[in-house]
Amino acid sequence: MSHQTRTVRRARRVVSLLAAAAVVAASALAATPAGAAPQQRRSLGEEALAVAAGLAHPEGSPPGVNDWSCRPGPEHPRPVVLLIGTGANMMLNWYYFGPKLKQQGYCLFSLNYGDTGRGPLKALGDIPTSAREVAAFVDRVLAATGARQVDLVGHSQGGGVLPRWYLRFDGGTDPADPALNKVDKLIGIAPSNHGSNLDGLGPALDAAGVFDATTLLQGGPAMQQQLKGSWVNTTVDAGGDTQPGVDYTVISTRDDYVVTPYTTQALTAGPGATVRNEVLQDVCPTLLPLVVTHVGMAFSPSVLGLVEDALDPAAAHGRPCSPLADLG
Repeated sequence: MSHQTRTVRRARRVVSLLAAAAVVAASALAATPAGAAPQQRRSLGEEALAVAAGLAHPEGSPPGVNDWSCRPGPEHPRPVVLLIGTGANMMLNWYYFGPKLKQQGYCLFSLNYGDTGRGPLKALGDIPTSAREVAAFVDRVLAATGARQVDLVGHSQGGGVLPRWYLRFDGGTDPADPALNKVDKLIGIAPSNHGSNLDGLGPALDAAGVFDATTLLQGGPAMQQQLKGSWVNTTVDAGGDTQPGVDYTVISTRDDYVVTPYTTQALTAGPGATVRNEVLQDVCPTLLPLVVTHVGMAFSPSVLGLVEDALDPAAAHGRPCSPLADLG
């Protein structure tokens, strides 16, 4: 058997496992009434319930998100726009974080960008096109809330190359006068900042045509555009990692198996920008290995604590850094 054949078969096994996981998650929906608020404390299996809710209500918003009557107060003067990861939707991606951040008094908004008509799977479309969707949505949030700026919190694609494209090319910032920036903070959770080699499989899968087939099946090129060396990554990286006037936070896990190696997620600050690169296991060294992986970052109490700190550095937030904090 050739190396290429083994690689393709391995990729097919991964797809089969993902499909099986979705079926299992959907079966858990019977235990969760439609529209019910998620538990206010993480529990084992909450990711499965989030997937089930996302499959059942792919256009829905998690509790506390997209309340267009919300007006930011002096404690949190900027609305927070939550940006989803590839193949997710806002119900799935922000099922856990949404209600928690709402309890902290934030006005929260989100959207399903990159919709290619593949049912509940969003953020699959052309990334520059998706960035224009985000630009229009941010303008809508600013108009509705009366705020001058927003903060962006994104997972994977939504924390990495997509918002960086928006900030650079679609009006998110004004390099000539950063005081006119529409974005104050970008907080990336396991962000695809410089592309992924998919744990070393990326180049082989690409050479085998797997991503060409996947692009046809998923109806969009977002996955391939996040490979290391893609034209999207190369274009957005050409002008440096940051934009003047924006405060960046990157939150990574050493146990990431999607955006790899995890060190490629880090940013380097350019003129007029600030960057904090935080690795979860450095902040919470007692976390158990392989508990908080790429997907699990959006369901981690420890990551949530880091996001709260980044949104409001002046406030004291207790970080639940213990071996069991991210188990339930």
